[in-house]
Amino acid sequence: MKFSENWLRSLVNIEVASTQLHEQITMLGLEVDDILPVAGTFDQVVVGEVVSANQHPNADKLRVTKVNIGQDELVDIVCGAPNCRSGIKVAVALVGATLPGEFKIKSAKLRGEPSEGMLCSYSELGISDDHNGIIELPLDAPIGMDLRKYLDLDDNIIEISVTPNRADANSLLGISRDVAAYYNVPISMPKIDKTVATISDTKIINLLAPEACPIYLGRIIKNIDMTASTPIWLKERLRRSGIRSIDPIVDITNYVLIELGQPMHAFDFDSLEGSINVRLALENETITLLDGNQVKLDKDVLVIADDKKALAMAGIFGGLDSGVTSKTRTIFLESAFFSPLAITGRARRYGLHTDASYRYERGVDPKLAAIAMDRATQLITEICGGEVSDILTAVDETKTPAQPLITLRYERLEKLLGYTIDSSLIAPILTRLGCEVSSISSDAHAIAWQVKAPSWRFDMSIEEDLIEEVARIHGYDKIQSANILSELVIRNQPESTLKLENAKQTLINRGYFEAITYSFVDPKIQSLIHPNEASEILPHPISVEMSAMRLSLLPGLLTTAQYNQNRQQTRLRLFEFGLCFIPDANEELKVKQKPVLAGVLTGMRYPEHWSFDKSHADYFDAKGDVEAILSLTGRKDEVRFEVSTKSFLHPGQSAEIFIGENQVGFVGVLHPLLEKKLDLNSKTMVFQLDWECINNCIIPSPQELSKFPANRRDIAIIVNKCVSSQKILQICKDVGEKQLVDVNLFDVYDGKGIAEGDKSLAISLVLQERHRTLTEEEISETVNACIMALKQQVAASLRE
Repeated sequence: MKFSENWLRSLVNIEVASTQLHEQITMLGLEVDDILPVAGTFDQVVVGEVVSANQHPNADKLRVTKVNIGQDELVDIVCGAPNCRSGIKVAVALVGATLPGEFKIKSAKLRGEPSEGMLCSYSELGISDDHNGIIELPLDAPIGMDLRKYLDLDDNIIEISVTPNRADANSLLGISRDVAAYYNVPISMPKIDKTVATISDTKIINLLAPEACPIYLGRIIKNIDMTASTPIWLKERLRRSGIRSIDPIVDITNYVLIELGQPMHAFDFDSLEGSINVRLALENETITLLDGNQVKLDKDVLVIADDKKALAMAGIFGGLDSGVTSKTRTIFLESAFFSPLAITGRARRYGLHTDASYRYERGVDPKLAAIAMDRATQLITEICGGEVSDILTAVDETKTPAQPLITLRYERLEKLLGYTIDSSLIAPILTRLGCEVSSISSDAHAIAWQVKAPSWRFDMSIEEDLIEEVARIHGYDKIQSANILSELVIRNQPESTLKLENAKQTLINRGYFEAITYSFVDPKIQSLIHPNEASEILPHPISVEMSAMRLSLLPGLLTTAQYNQNRQQTRLRLFEFGLCFIPDANEELKVKQKPVLAGVLTGMRYPEHWSFDKSHADYFDAKGDVEAILSLTGRKDEVRFEVSTKSFLHPGQSAEIFIGENQVGFVGVLHPLLEKKLDLNSKTMVFQLDWECINNCIIPSPQELSKFPANRRDIAIIVNKCVSSQKILQICKDVGEKQLVDVNLFDVYDGKGIAEGDKSLAISLVLQERHRTLTEEEISETVNACIMALKQQVAASLRE
């Protein structure tokens, strides 16, 4: 929201410095983002009149002018602006003037002709970027008057951030209310007289969607002069609010929008056929908007229509067929209240963003429509003339928002604020904000008030809202600082629960960086990773690329990896902890939120260094990182990896991860085709773990170390290549039971002497008893039992 400081001061007369006013606006909760001077620094620039403008004898693009600046003699000035001509009022920089950028005006000769000054453009005075020609002032501008004074250029443009709950602050009136309430001064609004009708013309208005539009007002204004010029004061106030002047009707509706906060729209009355109908769009209905684009309207879009066609998207954008043009002589002026829910999301759906939709989405005062209608009518008749009808009204009182009644307890206010405000100040503060306040208890120990919120404050609905308002207007700076007294309470953290911080630190120690990505992702990328899996689609996404809720963390992590690779980061280790959103009809909101830990790694195995191996990371690096995390659970012996069939992973270089019988995640190399589609530059490994399945730890229990010697026996077996080494080791563990304290695969061979399709595995078996020394017979018996089990279960044979 941009506005002129002088405009604000014309509504609230306060004798405070600009810096203090800017700081106070921020302290009122309307954060000041920027403060800019209205114009550059210049002096000795006055209003002048071009008396004559003749062609320069020695230059085709220059004119020799004589300019009246209110002195005894005319001033000769050479000008090259294309719009320089006799009879116009201009801005004249006199000899000795200093313009923005320390540019000094001196007497000179241009192509042999004397020039005693300069005719200025807006850009040369630092007022705007317009440098297409010199400034043309209104014909009634007083000759010789200082331009800064005439245009009121000793002013600032204030830009504030308005939070979504403060819809009322999207207008000068709303900001003035807060400033006036803080300084306890009245608001000096322009006098708005109720317009007296001079014609009896009428139009039927039908409210066919009262839930979306319970209040619709119209007025017919005939015989307007569209050739009239918008007054310079109105143009300047619009410019300082960031709005370009278009024509007097549009300028006036924009002015009322900034001043009062009420969006308005004017239709060419002669283009209307029959009644005005406020309804929802029909099946396959289309409209050509003012920007020339034709759109197909959804059935939940509210439109203003006549009996033949849609005229406008209500509260969003007008239609081309009914738009006001230079030939318009009669207008139908609209002022309405549209329900925020009827407008929210519709503009974004069609790629539109207008000042009207911005305000209607947040809420407009339902009592403002009639006031704004009279204000706009007053300005139109003053500037463009015309004859006006009565206000044509269509209202459904049952659908109009009610002003809530709220009980405010002084005891509750003190408790929440943590400091004491004199109870006699509470009612006046709320009254200055527009509330209707009545005392319902005067007991010293139970003071309370009944408060009726003003119609323009949609954010006042509960007691805490009123407490916030009291603190805001009383002044946050008046709250004394105090040390917080609190007891430190040790959280009950079960030892059997794996701490997320420990898992994160494990990955950080292994060279990973934590990433945080959006929960909504590009559905095209998600469909590549999770084909044929349904996802939750946002009804009003920020963009198409962020319209689907993620089914895993991989879309965000892989997109981040691609982003980094495109910026010459070739070695990446990233992890993320977050929620995935799985459609589930059995859940309350039809979506299951699942916390997961995921990672992506690519590039060299080690950072570049002369002492490090320069090999590329592979599946086993990712598997090692996953095993490091799972080892924190104390269930390392229960973990097993089985061949994965996921389509986005490389077959033969990926695995599903199990703890016992529960699948807890996956790890593997990304499929080469997917790497190509995602434009990844090198082999990429990914993993993901279901946090709820892995955060249950085994509590370690101390055991007495055996005092008796351990015995190691090595065996070499030959098995088919399709048999996993993990299964071999598990068979040995199952057979060895308590005697087998360690089993390890220390060699794999499939070369000469081994049949094609087979492999040789060398396994070490370490046997030990806690309370006695094992005999050679017992050791041999256990080893033979392992060999026999391997032969029976996986058709293994001893290698000779």
